[in-house]
Amino acid sequence: MADRTPPLGVEELRLLVESGEIDTVVLAFPDMQGRLQGKRFAAPFFLADVLEHGTEGCNYLLAVDTDMNTVDGYAMSSWERGYGDFAMRPDLSTLRRVPWHEGTALLLADLAWENGSPVVAAPRQILRRQLERLAAHGYTAHVGTELEFIVFRDTYEQAWDNGYRGLTPANQYNVDYSVLGTGRVEPLLRRIRNEMAGAGLTVESAKGECNPGQHEIAFKYADALTTCDQHAVYKTGAKEIAAQEGVSLTFMAKYNEREGNSCHIHLSLQDESGSNVMAGDGPGGMSPVMRHFLAGQLAALRDFSLLYAPTVNAYKRFQPGSFAPTAVAWGRDNRTCALRVVGHGRSLRFENRLPGGDVNPHLAVAGMIAAGLHGLENELELPEPCAGNAYAAAYEHVPRTLRDAAELWENSPRAKDAFGDEVVAHYRNMARVEVDAFDAAVTDWELRRSFERL
Repeated sequence: MADRTPPLGVEELRLLVESGEIDTVVLAFPDMQGRLQGKRFAAPFFLADVLEHGTEGCNYLLAVDTDMNTVDGYAMSSWERGYGDFAMRPDLSTLRRVPWHEGTALLLADLAWENGSPVVAAPRQILRRQLERLAAHGYTAHVGTELEFIVFRDTYEQAWDNGYRGLTPANQYNVDYSVLGTGRVEPLLRRIRNEMAGAGLTVESAKGECNPGQHEIAFKYADALTTCDQHAVYKTGAKEIAAQEGVSLTFMAKYNEREGNSCHIHLSLQDESGSNVMAGDGPGGMSPVMRHFLAGQLAALRDFSLLYAPTVNAYKRFQPGSFAPTAVAWGRDNRTCALRVVGHGRSLRFENRLPGGDVNPHLAVAGMIAAGLHGLENELELPEPCAGNAYAAAYEHVPRTLRDAAELWENSPRAKDAFGDEVVAHYRNMARVEVDAFDAAVTDWELRRSFERL
């Protein structure tokens, strides 16, 4: 079993509340978009009431669009069903301090219905279900996410007022691996690194990236659920710290026509003894488990793309020569492929390069585990690796639009077998809502081309 020791224990929290050092406790859960939704409690009330009994939240929180508009098509939540509540049950293994908010602790919740049954379409529950399936094979998944963002000198309010146009990036040129470039924004990066460490995350490094103002902060891998929970905390916290510093940052997959924000996800498997079961004596040092698991990724990649690229914007990353993948291919340390095998021996793992910065990590990792289990349970054979430029080779293309990905997901026997009809229908509707909203929008591109000249 994975170690889920909390960064902050309950008894320590009680002492901090008694001393007045902690006065606020945030209880939240990741929604469909991966955002943290929940409540801030007075700490004494949380300890007296919420810690044991939990709290409630309107079930529309898993049935709204990005703008928090109520939309139709969801079975769990609608005007006809009265928009009732679900229960938010604290997961004490996620309790932590939040250094960027004075006197504050935070923990995540699992969602349940009034009768105690889990809300199966909740992202955290979807991941838990796939982890249970994996555990039945005797394995645990270890995961690391690499999340990029772009920093702007404008505040979030200024960016909103300017329609997110004409913003000033924190760097004026490509600062990939540049120490000088990261030094320009080190006060912000340092705050994020140090305060995430104070929240229980293990920080590895920060580096510059290619798009002006683009950076990445990396954290040490952990068991799958811990990594995904920490990813959600980090994403929220980084935005809050940026706002406090009078700047803004975005994780959107494709802010402009230059390099997008990726979220490469690394995954390895361990057995009950803690050994990496992906390493073996086969070609490339891979075990049969690794070969079947990786073959499953390829087989399900297009069907599960909705989980890796959940927005209209996400599909604009997938351009030739962009370091974002277009080919359903794998390779050994080959960044032109959707799946990249890296490491040796105990560090052997694969990287899914499809997800962008807008990904919901709980859903993406659930998809990777479900795909791998499909490969394991059917003993799928792994094709030969791509040794050259996958962009120029004759591989299947990843879905080109969210509409394409949603249709693949909806009609996928693999998705229905792994996740069930309810989950498939729920996230198909999420995609429909996103596509319909985009189809109805008038873009700047249309205005520039059509206002005068057509």
